Amino acid sequence: MAKDVLCEVNNCTYWANGNKCAADAIYVVSHKGKQASDTTETDCKTFEPQA
Repeated sequence: MAKDVLCEVNNCTYWANGNKCAADAIYVVSHKGKQASDTTETDCKTFEPQA
């Protein structure tokens, strides 16, 4: 498992200083079913905008 998960989306609830993701779990999905060819075919479903 990754020690640090980086994120540059600083308007996410889980964004922490140093571009770290503070979520307990990360959920990433593919637009193409169970496999993706590159990052443009994926989305982070963990994103939640800050209130």
